[in-house]
Amino acid sequence: MSRTTVLILYYSRHGSVAALAEKIAVGVAATGATAMIRTVDGFNSEQSARHPIIQKDELIHADALALGSPVRFGLMAAEMKAFWDNTSDIWLKGQLIDKPAGVFTSSSSMHGGNEATLLGMMLPLLHHGMVLMGIPYEEPALHQTQSGGTPYGPTHVSGSAATTVLSAHEQQLAISFGKRLATIAGKLS
Repeated sequence: MSRTTVLILYYSRHGSVAALAEKIAVGVAATGATAMIRTVDGFNSEQSARHPIIQKDELIHADALALGSPVRFGLMAAEMKAFWDNTSDIWLKGQLIDKPAGVFTSSSSMHGGNEATLLGMMLPLLHHGMVLMGIPYEEPALHQTQSGGTPYGPTHVSGSAATTVLSAHEQQLAISFGKRLATIAGKLS
């Protein structure tokens, strides 16, 4: 039996979304699954990637997907949108159908568009036929957080200091999300 692989695909301009991706990977690894962290090509040549750039075949061969982007006026970043705009070949072949997926994001303010961005990032995944999941309310940190974290997926709020350091609740929710995604992927594969 092959090991479950969860692809954690993100774009991060300042590092907050990358930090969430790394915590999701901790949760994935805790289940015994393989976490594969990848990023998309950025338009900003000054951005240095902490992780390798995604190859489409990695998306196809992964058992599950966690998709992350910073908030850009309530939408996913253009860099991530550009990636999904170039997946029609995968969509036509139905290569992502029935794979579990979830989304995560970061904004600079509490009401900066986290939930709108999460919901918007779900749309291409639904078009690809993926099975969407979030964070159930049985997670105590979802009730306790004073910063990021939603039932739609993990989030981070950087605040006026623009910190990329995740709060304890944000970390806990990202790890829990990774565990859940890997567990469901293992059951489905």
